[in-house]
Amino acid sequence: MEFRGTISDAPDFDPTADAETLYNAMKGLGSDKETILDLITSRSNAQRQEVISAYKCSFGQDLIEDLKYELTGKFERLIVSLMRTPAYHDAKEIHDAVKGMGTNERCLIEILASRNNQQIHDMVAAYKDAYDRDIEDDITADTSGHFKKMLIVLLQGTRDESGVVDADLVQQDAQALYAAGEEQWGTDEAKFILILGNRSVTHLRMVFDEYEKIAEVSIEDSIKSELSGDFERLMLAVVHCIRSVPMFFAKRLYKSMKGLGTADNTLIRIMISRSEIDMLDIRECFRLLYEKSLYNMIKDDTSGDYKRTLLHLCGGDDDLAGEFFPEAAQIAYKMWELSAMTKVQFRPTVRPASGFDPAADAQALRKAMKGFGTDEDAIIEIVANRSNAQRQEIRQAFKSQLGRDLMKDLKSELSRNLERLIIGLMLTPAEFDAKMMRKAMEGAGTDEHALIEILVSRSNEQIQAVNAAYQDAYKKTLEEALQSDTSGHFCRILVSLVQGAREEGPADVERACEDAQELADACNADSDDMEMKFMSILCTRSFPHLRKVFQEFVRCSNKDIEQIIKKHMSGDVKNAFYAIVRSVKNQPSYFADRLYKAMKGLGTDDRALIRIMVTRSEIDLFNIRKEFKETHDASLHEFIQVETAISDTSGDYRKTLLILCGGED
Repeated sequence: MEFRGTISDAPDFDPTADAETLYNAMKGLGSDKETILDLITSRSNAQRQEVISAYKCSFGQDLIEDLKYELTGKFERLIVSLMRTPAYHDAKEIHDAVKGMGTNERCLIEILASRNNQQIHDMVAAYKDAYDRDIEDDITADTSGHFKKMLIVLLQGTRDESGVVDADLVQQDAQALYAAGEEQWGTDEAKFILILGNRSVTHLRMVFDEYEKIAEVSIEDSIKSELSGDFERLMLAVVHCIRSVPMFFAKRLYKSMKGLGTADNTLIRIMISRSEIDMLDIRECFRLLYEKSLYNMIKDDTSGDYKRTLLHLCGGDDDLAGEFFPEAAQIAYKMWELSAMTKVQFRPTVRPASGFDPAADAQALRKAMKGFGTDEDAIIEIVANRSNAQRQEIRQAFKSQLGRDLMKDLKSELSRNLERLIIGLMLTPAEFDAKMMRKAMEGAGTDEHALIEILVSRSNEQIQAVNAAYQDAYKKTLEEALQSDTSGHFCRILVSLVQGAREEGPADVERACEDAQELADACNADSDDMEMKFMSILCTRSFPHLRKVFQEFVRCSNKDIEQIIKKHMSGDVKNAFYAIVRSVKNQPSYFADRLYKAMKGLGTDDRALIRIMVTRSEIDLFNIRKEFKETHDASLHEFIQVETAISDTSGDYRKTLLILCGGED
């Protein structure tokens, strides 16, 4: 296997000399931390074990105990962990995950899903030696259900590693997984455990491809819809590791550092365990997925000697690099191929109410608003639990029965964000989008992100309906409004999108290759020509076609389209093209990211939160919820509860949002 680590054997290695250097760095008052970290991070793990032995022979002391005494905090934890063998390090991480009150399920998942058979066998033996206990007994005592069963299967370290693939068995396994999940009511978890816990990596990759042909959804989407909780997280981790271990760890590293605070145990564990295996590939996958290199994320998120040690393990800054390593290019190509193959089954969170009676609902709403005070609970219960089509019937019934305008009554009785949310739900989708476009452009400043989000994510039919609604409401075309409020290439992009004339239909493979080459050639042109060429393709081709274009772009340029956009473009133009690419790749993921940005940090962007929750609740909000949970390690439900608590003193706004959200994940 080709070496893809950042740490390797040091040349001219002398363990006795190293032991003396470390001894001198720790004797007297204080310790020379820089010498310690420079030496330890420039030796392989096998060489560090020789240094430990030499230290004991030369000075009669335990090097690890001396390091624990001299160092403190996260830096001590990192250096001491580097001195353990991989098997003993994994054993300690598992022991820490299950001891005491509570269990660190994510640690168990990460280690057992990503290690090969030999690594697992070595870890089991190290655990027994270190703690005089069976690791299986401790995990069994601390976990339950299907989650426990899958952990125990993985702990056996018996995955087929022969590399032999039986085409008939691939077909059988794909059909068995489909029958165990998507095809039936309820899920046969045992079948998922048997196949995903034992078959070879090569075999399972072929099974996943075959599964998508049968089910018309990816195995990941099936797991998200069929399973839940820690068992769902574990099975997804296994699938992600089967597809690409470096990609799995790139995502884990990102989650460990984003947001408030750093999950240092996770960061330390991964940086140590992968530094001699595949850190180069993890770095490339990180750059492929996120807006910065792993090196720069560590640099921004950590400090002091701890940071310097982590950066030594990381080994380099990929923001200074240009093209992909071959392995990362293959992963990027495969990601676009998966995106093209997968037919996502969009799932709403709001559906038409059964036994619907518009006249009764109209009367109930009038009663809730009549007299002194307003019954907000009654209004929320009706409006949030009806489909948009049903709400339009209620509007009509309210006027024909009571001779009153429901929208005016609601506006006069409700206030602030609750009023904005309820009115948004009562408008037709086209009316609401038109209103949101108007709000994005009125007053001082323009909300460019809102303009981009709406025009990038709507179908031709939806955009044409928005155009008509805008003209009807504001006596001006939407195109004219955009032209008066934006300028330059960004204005041209929006005008192109607002035509609602994007091509529809499947990819034309030959034309996609030509488009990809044209985009690659445009990267060498001046910025104006490059942006015009990107606009002519990204704003006009169908989404299925663009998936193929972006896939072929990797092949002909050895670069990823997202990285090119981030590197060569700026401002609103960059944001618009980037939003198109993200929507083409995975639209629910794009909206999950938009929701996260609307709520994280100081203050909540309530307009964006309302806009997305209203417009996606009858389309794909369930899918968005799943993407949110996977990316941010917190449920959308939980995020809404926490982030709206300060601004929403009555709780009515939050309550309505949570009904639209549809449940906790």
